[in-house]
Amino acid sequence: MQPKTHQNAPLGERISGALVGAAVGDALGGPVEGYSPEQILERHGGRVHGVVGPWHGDDWRTARPLAPYHKGDGHVTDDTLMTHALVRVYARVRDHLDAYAIADHLVPDLMTEPRWIPELESEALPLQRIFLAEKWLVTRIHYGHADPREAGTGNIVNCGAAMYMAPVGLVNAADPRAAYAEALDIAGAHQSSYGREAAGVLAAAVAAACTPGATPDSVVSACLALAKDGTRAAIERVCEEAARHTDFESALRPLREAVTPYDTVGPDYRAPSLGARRPSRLHAIEELPVALGMVLVARGDYRHAVLGAVNYGRDCDSIATMAGAVAGALGSPVPEDWAKTVAEASRLDLWEPAATLTAVTREIFDRDVARRRAHEQAFASLGGPACSD
Repeated sequence: MQPKTHQNAPLGERISGALVGAAVGDALGGPVEGYSPEQILERHGGRVHGVVGPWHGDDWRTARPLAPYHKGDGHVTDDTLMTHALVRVYARVRDHLDAYAIADHLVPDLMTEPRWIPELESEALPLQRIFLAEKWLVTRIHYGHADPREAGTGNIVNCGAAMYMAPVGLVNAADPRAAYAEALDIAGAHQSSYGREAAGVLAAAVAAACTPGATPDSVVSACLALAKDGTRAAIERVCEEAARHTDFESALRPLREAVTPYDTVGPDYRAPSLGARRPSRLHAIEELPVALGMVLVARGDYRHAVLGAVNYGRDCDSIATMAGAVAGALGSPVPEDWAKTVAEASRLDLWEPAATLTAVTREIFDRDVARRRAHEQAFASLGGPACSD
């Protein structure tokens, strides 16, 4: 299979592809989250190939463990709600972010601004929908007055920060090292250990995907050059296995086996092991390595990468969010019918955050150039080499 990407896509298209692609992946993965590939196969009479309804059908309002969330039918989850919230922070600050920007802007956004929550089919504060690992931001920063740079310490270690870090990679398009550093700073307010590390590496992956001529292989290479400890080992092992496959069906079980030694949750996603989600230098979240693996399997093709992530099961809304962001940033187009369905079902303008972030990214780049020029002049005055135009 040849990659279906537009490697010469301009910045705006890549930002739109990444953000819309992440939201669509999130919506497709939501209704099958928490289940195994075998359970998904049995429930749907085959693999999921697009937007599907709730796992429990019309009983979604009362069926446990998902009630009262309307997962499915094109509804995005908290992954997209958090991603769009981070875009709003960039729109307010109009510069690079740090942990204090999360405390000053993201936390109040979650607490004070009612918004349409697709899974609740009503307006509510985002705080009323987000998971406990994200509520931690409010508890520790707003109520506990923790130093924002250290507030993530003590939280469960999961993909909570990584799932919404795509905007950081886009603001730092084509500069994965800068994206990694900025995301690590931001994520310190939310996560620690390999959860924080995954946030940095996901941002780096998206930034690397924006580089003209980027390929899935070059994205993975950029990630491996930056990732540390168990996160690096898990990405390397999963992507080695992914390189052996050209179809997600054959990759589903091998990718799970490859990531298993690094995953703390264990075989039953809904009944985590006693060692689950605790800090460690040896482990990694499952979602990021598998997402990168599916992008490799798909040779960068958005549709194939996202469907592989969705049918993998487990935390597949976040896996598909990450795979969709990377494939979209590579320039592979998001299927228009999927995007239209998700936008209408979720009552969200999926393209407006991308337009906003594109304008902000250009402003930030101009600021970076001015800062760099000032530094060059100062360094030359100190007797360093003068820059040449």
